Amino acid sequence: MTDNKEKKRRRMKEKSISTILLVLASLSIFTTIGIVATLSKETIAFFGEVSIIDFLTGTEWTALFANPKFGVLPLVAGTLMIAIYGSVVAIPIGLGSAIYLSEYASDRTRKVIKPLLEILAGIPSIVYGYFALTFITPILKIFFPTINIFNALSGSIAVGIMIIPMISSLSEDAMKAVPDEIRHAAYALGSTKFEVSTKVVIPAALSSIISSFVLAISRAIGETMIVTLAAGSTPKLTLNPLESVQTMTAFIVQVAKGDVTHGGLIYKTIFAVGMLLFLMTLFMNIIARMIIKKYREEY
Repeated sequence: MTDNKEKKRRRMKEKSISTILLVLASLSIFTTIGIVATLSKETIAFFGEVSIIDFLTGTEWTALFANPKFGVLPLVAGTLMIAIYGSVVAIPIGLGSAIYLSEYASDRTRKVIKPLLEILAGIPSIVYGYFALTFITPILKIFFPTINIFNALSGSIAVGIMIIPMISSLSEDAMKAVPDEIRHAAYALGSTKFEVSTKVVIPAALSSIISSFVLAISRAIGETMIVTLAAGSTPKLTLNPLESVQTMTAFIVQVAKGDVTHGGLIYKTIFAVGMLLFLMTLFMNIIARMIIKKYREEY
């Protein structure tokens, strides 16, 4: 009798825990649905007044001017420029750090460097923005005297520094997951540590490493405060990183903090740009998951 009561109590406890976890999981799903629904509602209203073709193919973005034009390509170009140049900074340093921590560093060294990288990841992005504006830009002026105070290169470098810990941490975890037996087999064939790192470990962990790159680029695309402070607010279709540009997130901030009529056309641009940004990052995350699923090695 006592055993039956105990089993019944345990089943009730497990059912309660399962219900709580289901509710928590559902909250995240419903939150996402709510965000998408809000973006979709205002975006549809925006495209009721502005042609979607003009929006996606137009090369002029003057939404806040007297004669507004809503070609989003300058904002997309600024966003991608920041993300790409930031990745050029972050990927070599992040991957190099991961290789060192995984294959070369002693346990004592790893215990020092790993927390420092985690501290770097915890710094607020607004601090990176002021760092870019007050430190990186003055240094760039030494080499490029004509560079604007607000420029894409400074913002890109700061964004790159910000995403280094993400690449380093995820890549190191992927390399650590490679079994030691594979390393030992390579050493038994006479390979050096560098050869083992670059020709054995990295290829074995390549899917997760590439995924870390994609996720970091997605993070760079969605960055707001750094680019708002350092890159400027000039929507311009250019490939020159020395010029001021405006990203999609920076435009959203600019409109959100301004005196904009609720429900007006300019107000709706926030949601149209936000929806496009959401789709871009969603696409990047889907690519990352596809890469992991297709090339993941099971050990």
